[in-house]
Amino acid sequence: MSEKAYEVAHIDDLDRFPVDNEELLWRPVRRKLGITAFGTNAYTAEKGHERVVEEHYERDGAEELYFVATGRARFTLGDEEIDAPAGTFVYAEPETKRGAIAAEPKTTVVAFGAKPGVPHEISGWEEMFVAFGHLHNGHEDEGRKAMAAAIAARPDEWQGHFNAACFESLTGNRDATFEHLRRAIELDPKAAEFAQNDSDFDWLHDDPEFPA
Repeated sequence: MSEKAYEVAHIDDLDRFPVDNEELLWRPVRRKLGITAFGTNAYTAEKGHERVVEEHYERDGAEELYFVATGRARFTLGDEEIDAPAGTFVYAEPETKRGAIAAEPKTTVVAFGAKPGVPHEISGWEEMFVAFGHLHNGHEDEGRKAMAAAIAARPDEWQGHFNAACFESLTGNRDATFEHLRRAIELDPKAAEFAQNDSDFDWLHDDPEFPA
């Protein structure tokens, strides 16, 4: 009997990780199915009239395809607005500004992305989303494990340590916050400037050890 050569998942089987306080949920598809050739994730806006695709550009040549799985979305593509009911595909070329607002409650948009002719590299931000998603869901220990795994995979990138500092600050763990923040600044001094402007550290701004 050969090993299973496929995976099947319904959208309701996907994890629901809060992205922010606006009830936008990140639904990891690539991670759930073990896909390595391209990126794919889903986003669900629980309420209507809130963002379901963050406004952004793809500056690195990546192509993106969006599929409205449920509800209805209003896409902004460059200077145009596109109404996209469930069942609609939306393709955005690199360098095109794109974003979407949910026009109905429980709108879910699935995103697919890859760079033409380039092997896909799994982004480190996925584990960061998992870590903060667990934290927002009240599972601090699971979030800390995910954050540690993300740092272990890329130990010399300042962003991981910076995000770990944010995580620990949100949990009120002062010593761990400064430990990660110091390491982030060692790897890249600009982390100190980012810390000054990040609201996650507001309660520590008057602390003498906070980077000036």
